[in-house]
Amino acid sequence: MGPGIPHGSAHSGTLLQLAQAQGAAPSSSSIPLWLPYEGNAAIVLAIVLLLAACGFAYAGRRLRTPVAIARPRGVAAGFIIAIWLLSGYAFFVAYFVYGLQVKLAYPGFVAPRVRVGTFVPDAPVTFFVILYLTRRWGWKVALASAIIGTAAAPMIFEFPFDLIVMTRTNPAIPTHPVLYRQMLFLPLFLWQFASLSVLTLLPSMRVTAYAAYAVAAMFGAFAVWAAFGFAFPAEPLPLALNVISKVLCFVAVIMLFVWKPDSDAAASATPSA
Repeated sequence: MGPGIPHGSAHSGTLLQLAQAQGAAPSSSSIPLWLPYEGNAAIVLAIVLLLAACGFAYAGRRLRTPVAIARPRGVAAGFIIAIWLLSGYAFFVAYFVYGLQVKLAYPGFVAPRVRVGTFVPDAPVTFFVILYLTRRWGWKVALASAIIGTAAAPMIFEFPFDLIVMTRTNPAIPTHPVLYRQMLFLPLFLWQFASLSVLTLLPSMRVTAYAAYAVAAMFGAFAVWAAFGFAFPAEPLPLALNVISKVLCFVAVIMLFVWKPDSDAAASATPSA
């Protein structure tokens, strides 16, 4: 999700009171879309993220061979796809409602025009790389792998990112910012989990050490970012760390498709006619 959705924390309630007292809403130049961590909070966050990075690195080291996940079939597969689609729709409805509430509370609010996304260049590259890597499974599986893999990749970044900024996003919606925050983030979390679960439907996907190492590197970038407060990426350093971590989430998904097929996988592959 990232900086496109403004919400708040307790600190932003003060901003709201000031804005109302002055008869003006906070402008894009006066308020970031989330507040940075400071002091001990920043240190604790950096340590937690570093531990997560070490955990994924250790998992990658222990993962000697790619691990296949039992694929859901029939009704179970249908439910996974339905939940994926419905949760995505629910999130965009919540996003729209949240935006309406922001406009009501802050008529003059304009989000900072800072380009922090790399999803637009990363997504097509990831799509075609996965399409090429999975070509041995036939065009149907390759196309499904490219579409699902590309859709799931941002969620690897978004889930930890949203957990980090959720309580600090800005400005708050009166008079129940926590309620509105949950309205937005809960369907988003469900969509993220559903997007990753759809990967289990693909016969071309394996959990690999390379994917674990890429996720570890992403958490490492997060840890460095947290050491500097995990500030909104308006300055060069947080912007660079934001871009690096987003690139790594796409690399992680690509690595799920980088493995040598064993005899069973090769036998089950069905090249297109």
